[in-house]
Formats: sequence, structure tokens, C-alpha cells
Amino acid sequence: MARIFFLKDDKISREMKTETVILDFDGTMGDSQHLIVTTLQATIGECRLPSRTDAQCAATIGLPLWKAFVALFGMSDADGQRCADVYRRIFMENKKNMAVKPFPHVIETIRRLHGLGVTVAIASSRSRQSLVEYVEQYGIVDCIASIVASDDVEKAKPAPDMVLKVLADTGGKPESALTVGDMIYDIDMGKAAGTKTCGVTYGNGTLQELSSADFLIDDFSELLSVIDK
Repeated sequence: MARIFFLKDDKISREMKTETVILDFDGTMGDSQHLIVTTLQATIGECRLPSRTDAQCAATIGLPLWKAFVALFGMSDADGQRCADVYRRIFMENKKNMAVKPFPHVIETIRRLHGLGVTVAIASSRSRQSLVEYVEQYGIVDCIASIVASDDVEKAKPAPDMVLKVLADTGGKPESALTVGDMIYDIDMGKAAGTKTCGVTYGNGTLQELSSADFLIDDFSELLSVIDK
């Protein structure tokens, strides 16, 4: 049974109605964990780095690639960038055989939000090229008003830059925007930008990590109820 957790007090329901929904991609829209973790493990092997568990690798999803390697190994930013270059090369090969399917109800819910007049945007640590490819693959180009990738801003998640750029691009206001993601980086980004926040429980983050969100949902379709709160 679908559940929506309201983690804050009733004042949320009295705030301005949601007009802009800003979505993370990995773990929120697309089920990419297997592809990302497999590619991280292959990169770790090729770069002859100390072994890490799949869970440790998954915990970095949502960070820019170079930051993921810095987080995993405590290496310099420059070394992290070099590892990220290896990752990108391996990723391009792996993605040929590993589809990133949308989570249940993602496509129809985005179409419904668009039909209701809600501005839908994406803010992701992925590259812009990758995001555009998936939006095209999912057949929702007409529903996405703005795509902001890690290479579009100076500071990536959890800094507010991505959300602020979406709002600047679309003419949205923080008080009527909702940032949606599966990791603490997404929630912190949205809060730093002054938006409401919603964590999805089916992605890569834990309930404890997402506990600071204003809302938690178990299914993407529950966004339709959240935007009316």
C-alpha cells in the first residue's frame, strides 16, 4: 500500500502550492544502481585501488564522479578526476548492455504533472549528454522544462547551485518548488536553495539519511498527492 510520510508540521500544507518539481535522476527517475556500481568496481580494478563493497560504492551515487572517488579513497581532487575519466570510458561500454529503466510510474507521473501545469525539471550529477539521452529514451522531452547537470554549475550537490539554476531558467520561486531525490545530497541541495524537499524510499538512500526531508514517498506516483500539500 502506498504511503506518504509527512515529516514536518502542518505549516507545510499552508505554504504556496507546488509549481515547480525538480527531480534527481539516478535512484529517483532511473534504476541505475547496477550499472553505476558495476562501472565503479571495474574502475577500481583498472586503477588498482583498494577494494570497496558494492554498498560503499552505492553510497556515493549522487555525487559528481570525481567526488565519489575522493569520498571512497580520500585521494586528491586531481586523482579523483583521473579516475572519473576512466569511469566514463568504461561506462560508455557498459551502458550498451545494461539498460537504465525508469522506476514504476515515473513516465506517467511526469506526464500527469506536466498536464497539470507543473514545471518539471531535472537536476543531476550526471553529464548533460547522458541526461538528454535518457530523457529522449523515456519519451518525455516535451515534459521537461529544464535539465541542469553537474557540468552546468560551479558547485555540484549538495550546494544549491543546480536548483537555483533550474529556478532561474524556468522563472520559478523557491517557496513554490519541490526538490525530489533519493540521497541526502538531494535533500540538502533543495533545503539550501529554500525549496520544499521530498525523499524517495526506493532508491539508494536509507530512511535515516532521508529523515530531514519534508516528505517521504514509497512510489513516484505519490508526488501527485505531495504537490497539493
